[in-house]
Amino acid sequence: MADINKSLARQLDELSKRIEQLESRVGGGKPTIEDTRTDDDAQRYCAMPSVPERTFSAEISSHRARLIRWIDKKWVNGTRLHYYFFDSGPYAGGSDQREMVREGFEVWRNVGIGIGFEEVSSIDDAEIRIGFLSGDGAWSYVGRDVIDIPGQHERTMNFGWDLTRDPRGVDTPVHEIGHTLGFPHEHQNPFAGIVWDEEAVYDYFGGAPNNWPRETTFHNVLRKLPENEVEGSDWDPDSVMHYGFPAGLILRPEQYRNGLSPALGLSDKDIGQARFFYPPLDDERNPRLEPFRLEMLSLSPGEQKNFTIEPTATGRYSIQTFGQSDTLMVLFEDVAGELRYMTADDDSGTGLNARIRVRLQRGRRYVLRVRLYLNWASGDTALLLW
Repeated sequence: MADINKSLARQLDELSKRIEQLESRVGGGKPTIEDTRTDDDAQRYCAMPSVPERTFSAEISSHRARLIRWIDKKWVNGTRLHYYFFDSGPYAGGSDQREMVREGFEVWRNVGIGIGFEEVSSIDDAEIRIGFLSGDGAWSYVGRDVIDIPGQHERTMNFGWDLTRDPRGVDTPVHEIGHTLGFPHEHQNPFAGIVWDEEAVYDYFGGAPNNWPRETTFHNVLRKLPENEVEGSDWDPDSVMHYGFPAGLILRPEQYRNGLSPALGLSDKDIGQARFFYPPLDDERNPRLEPFRLEMLSLSPGEQKNFTIEPTATGRYSIQTFGQSDTLMVLFEDVAGELRYMTADDDSGTGLNARIRVRLQRGRRYVLRVRLYLNWASGDTALLLW
């Protein structure tokens, strides 16, 4: 009986604390992670998988490689990403865990971006495959790595603890979905100017509850991203992609020696970067790509142009860029009002031009999306269908 009373008292105490936190949020500014932490909460962190770094041949300039790396993990805007929850076996999660992740997708959807999200019941239809293997940490592959690295029946994202007890609430799923959209850890921004007490960092992350080996800590915390992999030069300590850190890990900037706690929710920079790469789209306004009519793209690095193709005859067609540029082309077919991926070509880091050879059918509607990495020599980039 004493144990039951003690447990009830503990639950009431925690409820009281959370009520106080909610009241402070109503009456004050944007809360931080620390505002929602209870005495029993232990900080757990995202541990992104390590993947091979993309390399380039000697003739690729550092400027060209920088822009390719900045963009190459981002999806073409207008992509509909399908996500699947493992529903049996060790990767399955409870309904409350799945609901938290759905809320995370809704947060990104409410930004008004051009990327769509759809839950599917078959793993074969999913680019994003979400597991809840306890003890395996929270992680996601970054951007298009979710289709390039794991096999079709492997996880691309995992949540390894009870999300309903996470002090960050829905921010943990939002963070992992941010990785899937192509955004890296903000605390690894090379422009942050963070000077770490490195041994203290290794000790902290090597202890419970994370128990990371040194290489995981280096990959996810201490390793600074190359300058060519971050958007802009401003560090955003309130980004949802930024860890919170306790006192004793950061030496400089000095104001963070006693800890750094990002505000909860998406920051203004998070929203701005998402809208830059994925602005809202209206495919009804796309120009038509007609056979043998050259289209000049006139894009800046990272920008995208979309075209509608409505063939008047069934047959095999070629779609190709012309010019000294790096581009990503993706072709979709309109199937009952939903755009379905057909094929793609990415010529970045090569001396070739992106080219698609495909059979198109009369009476069908197709959408072509072309994203520019850069024009690496003088002149514009053109597009031709024949």
